[in-house]
Amino acid sequence: MTGTSHDSFTIERHYDASRASVFDAWAKPELRERWFAGGEGWTVLIREQDFRTGGHERVRGQWQDGRTSDFRSTYHDIVDGERIVFVYDMYVSDEKISVSVATVELYDDGGGTRMRYTEQGAYLEYADDGSREQGSNFLVDRLGAFLEGRPLPTPVGCGVRSEDA
Repeated sequence: MTGTSHDSFTIERHYDASRASVFDAWAKPELRERWFAGGEGWTVLIREQDFRTGGHERVRGQWQDGRTSDFRSTYHDIVDGERIVFVYDMYVSDEKISVSVATVELYDDGGGTRMRYTEQGAYLEYADDGSREQGSNFLVDRLGAFLEGRPLPTPVGCGVRSEDA
């Protein structure tokens, strides 16, 4: 056993969109699937979302080299237009690599929305090298591009260690 490491980080972004629009992009499956993905070179295999307290989400995909990523979450707290708290397990090629608690908080901010994303993770047999925060930054940048009608960024690692990619 190599042990467990822990980390937490907070990412803040301002979006030129209403709180309702940002919340809907997290909550509505037809919107979420447009930005919450691995990007170029990654193919969705399974996508499920039951957005309610106690509901779940699963997004499993495959990289061009055949490896898979599998995001499995449960929603623990949802306040419409304000807050989403979920716990998720992350797998790479069927090996569970982490368990995280994530909180999305939304605030009015000068005609737009300030989003604060906080994650606390336990990395199992996986020394996180900052790639989880990098992957989360990639996703919230994709969210911003989606909300503002810009081209979606393409990934550089997207939360998977370079030796896993």
